[in-house]
Amino acid sequence: MQKISLAKNLSFSRIIHGLWRLDEWKQPKEETLQLIQFCLDNGITTFDHADIYGSYTCEKLFGDALSLQPSLRSHMQLVTKCGIILPSAQRPQNATHHYNTSKEHILFSVEQSLKNFRTDYIDLLLIHRPDPFMDPAEVAEAFQELHSAGKVLHFGVSNFKQDHFEMLASYVKQPLVTNQLELSAYQLENFQDGTLQLCMKHRIAPMAWSPLSGGDIFASNEEKAVRLRHTLTKVQEEIGANGMDEVLYAWLLVHPANIMPIVGSGKRQRIQAAIRATELSLTRDQWFAILHASMGHDVP
Repeated sequence: MQKISLAKNLSFSRIIHGLWRLDEWKQPKEETLQLIQFCLDNGITTFDHADIYGSYTCEKLFGDALSLQPSLRSHMQLVTKCGIILPSAQRPQNATHHYNTSKEHILFSVEQSLKNFRTDYIDLLLIHRPDPFMDPAEVAEAFQELHSAGKVLHFGVSNFKQDHFEMLASYVKQPLVTNQLELSAYQLENFQDGTLQLCMKHRIAPMAWSPLSGGDIFASNEEKAVRLRHTLTKVQEEIGANGMDEVLYAWLLVHPANIMPIVGSGKRQRIQAAIRATELSLTRDQWFAILHASMGHDVP
């Protein structure tokens, strides 16, 4: 599988496996280990997490599985995020849903993630969402301390628009190597408001969460979804894809921004669909046909 270089000594697999629903899969750690091995065997070496996933449980579930075969750690890249605070039975001190990007919290969150993963370093740490109460100088201090200690090797952000991204980038010594964004043929906001172009301006490859828009394209009766299904089916037949999901992944993969879709499924056939999409190609005409179907009109 193609690798995307984000920084010196950091490359991600073009397809990333997302673990945000790991707790919902209700599988023993042996099965989770088998899923990890399946991904690695098929070239998916990058695994996406966040401290809050599964109400603060998914990182540990992954780490418990990885502990059965610790040697796999050196063959993967672990990504995790911090900065969102959720009321949770695991964190009874959290009374409200809010953001916390203080130095104290970032350091605390990383220590918990290291413990959960049973590792001594995280390949990439992302600030999960822009924090309106952020002190970027504190974030910079936290990044520097974590980097100097070898606990986090690289840093980035998630869901950051231009002003948020460039503000934080102006404070931190370490480069922000990616921006994890909602990107799909169904949700075009980050294509249309300049956020994806910001990534290209800074020469950083974005990660794409919800590349299938949470399944809305397949299930919704809204006019937009119906239009898209019609066009996706046509393109599917033209390029010989096995399903609309492969076309949706391919639509992101052919974009010159080097988008890295995150597949948040525990089902092997769905992961394989994303892998097969890396071998597909769309013409510019097909790409725009899907864009037009989503927008409901042609480009100007």
